[in-house]
Amino acid sequence: MEKWPIGVFASIDAGLGVHLDVVRELGVPTIQLHTPAKPSRTKEKAEAFLGVLRDMNVAITVVFGGFEGESYADIPTTARTVGLVPPETRAARTTEMKEIADFARLLGVDAVGLHVGFVPHDSGDLLYQGAVAVTRDICDHCRENGQRLHLETGQESPESLLRFHDDVGRDNLFVNFDPANMILYGSGEPIEALRKVGHLVRSVHCKDAKWASNPGREWGREVPLGEGDVGIDVFLRTLKELDYNGPLTIEREIPQDPQRQKEEIGRGVRLLDELKTKIL
Repeated sequence: MEKWPIGVFASIDAGLGVHLDVVRELGVPTIQLHTPAKPSRTKEKAEAFLGVLRDMNVAITVVFGGFEGESYADIPTTARTVGLVPPETRAARTTEMKEIADFARLLGVDAVGLHVGFVPHDSGDLLYQGAVAVTRDICDHCRENGQRLHLETGQESPESLLRFHDDVGRDNLFVNFDPANMILYGSGEPIEALRKVGHLVRSVHCKDAKWASNPGREWGREVPLGEGDVGIDVFLRTLKELDYNGPLTIEREIPQDPQRQKEEIGRGVRLLDELKTKIL
């Protein structure tokens, strides 16, 4: 595969990713796939889906997990509902994440990803210890499948992410770096954060955002790629310095409007193509 193949975040029947007709029209060679709904996570569905992708000459690079009941309405709601940190949903979501990893194996995908949730800063907190234990459990399951687990950035500072990674202590645990999430959550300047965790980055989201007036207490605002505060040119140059050669996956969290998706994400694809030509 070429260096920095462009991709998009896609979905079949769940999540905010683009549908396959949009992927086909954009002409990109890779996708990250939001895991489909449970009834679709079967061997037969996987084989049929792979046949469609082969016809499109598209490869899946990461399968992302998401769970019923998660809400990103605001930062407190996100902390309460997202990922594996909330104890009341942890057991069921752990089981489901293992099922998602098994479905990814049926698709021949060697990486699964997720938002682990708002991990407490205090490593003595029972929620922190629970998040470490469940991440170890899922990493061990992924290892049996020959897979890596990618934690998406956002809710935590780079320092907290590094400490959490070290405390989990699994060599198949890596990072999906999303620079816009650092801005949206107010968790750190994205380029500085990328330099700190770069040795762990195995996948990225190319996404852009504007800082909130009160970062960390209010949401930032997601905007089309190249129109925000990330600095996509500098982001890609930093990835080059870090010797990252993987896909550049555009994630654009907008409603399921195929025409708008094609227009906005299409502009993002063209921007990345131009920057690749200039930087590589």
